[in-house]
Amino acid sequence: MSEAPDVTGTESAGTIETRGDERVDLLHADTNNDGRTDVWVVDTDGDGKADLFQFDTDHDGRVDVTMVDLDEDGTPDEVIDGDGGLPPEPLPPTVQV
Repeated sequence: MSEAPDVTGTESAGTIETRGDERVDLLHADTNNDGRTDVWVVDTDGDGKADLFQFDTDHDGRVDVTMVDLDEDGTPDEVIDGDGGLPPEPLPPTVQV
């Protein structure tokens, strides 16, 4: 099992390179059931595989951590503090039943 990259000292509000220019959300999740998305798993090159991962770790509605896996080997190639220049599209609130 490989270790996660060290994110200390990462730049805030930087931009990151992705595999492509698309943004196809493969999965989004509301981890704390507040009706807002907290995790986005994205395909940026249209191959159906995730290569961009974004997390709202403090549940304020904004992306706090962005990771990219450029070679899609399961290990993040770059991790930055912030949205990486790729903020997700706002989603309508979910309905709890």
